[in-house]
Amino acid sequence: MRIVVTGSAGLIGTALVRSLRKDGHDIVRLVRRAPTAPDEAEWDPGRGHVAPEALTGSDAVVHLAGAGVGDHRWSERYKREIRDSRVLGTAAIATAVASMERPPSVLVCGSAIGYYGDTGRRAVDETAPPGTGFLPSVCVEWEAAAAPAAAAGVRTAFARTGLVVAAEGGAWGKLFPVFRAGIGGRLGDGRQYWSYISLHDEIAALRHLIVTPELSGPVNLTAPEPLTNREITAAMGRVLRRPTVCAVPAATMRLALGEFAEDVLGSQRVRPARLLESGFVFRHPGIDEAIRAALARS
Repeated sequence: MRIVVTGSAGLIGTALVRSLRKDGHDIVRLVRRAPTAPDEAEWDPGRGHVAPEALTGSDAVVHLAGAGVGDHRWSERYKREIRDSRVLGTAAIATAVASMERPPSVLVCGSAIGYYGDTGRRAVDETAPPGTGFLPSVCVEWEAAAAPAAAAGVRTAFARTGLVVAAEGGAWGKLFPVFRAGIGGRLGDGRQYWSYISLHDEIAALRHLIVTPELSGPVNLTAPEPLTNREITAAMGRVLRRPTVCAVPAATMRLALGEFAEDVLGSQRVRPARLLESGFVFRHPGIDEAIRAALARS
């Protein structure tokens, strides 16, 4: 297939492009600068511009671009960047897809389990309503921005991704050095649920979304059973063979991270109901194997 990918320089995008190319697919990477390689095409999400030739002949578009949620302290300016990079970028892609004479058969848009907000101990699946707060509101706008593509008859799926277990990047990539040094521990009281997924399963699930006709709308990309931060902390210590006694108090988290700390300390007990119903099989359903897989990749 000919597949267009945005966000190809990120953790997930890099792994997805590598996986697709390994199987012989033709990849076009959208970049926000002048193209410097044959597989690149230019787009400007802020201006709503996508190079006309970029999407021509494509079978699928996977849209993963967006500013990192945990890359900077949340000032009002950076919160606007988080929101605009997702909403404006998705609107640009969806509008371009909808205007094509022969559009791709599927648009897979990145999204996040942040959609559900803090669910406490309550388990939720794709039927749950959005939560309240900054990240849920961003996710709602983010997904709504894809409406032009869906209205044009393009199957549109939203990959609501959880915490990706990877050593080479993302939020989990910041945890590995801390735990390796023996100074890892629970965050806050550790009772909050973390809905995780191995990088291998994340890429396999995205590919599953591309080729599974019955999957449209929201699809949670998380391992079957979320665990508490205490349980995940214990697993990190167990696999890395390091102590995990250096707990980080909630007050310290709030001082260090500001508003974003509330989301780190919040609980999201999210299950991948639609993914499982569609026949997807996880390679790393448990946390120990997900951590080991991340270490093997690194």
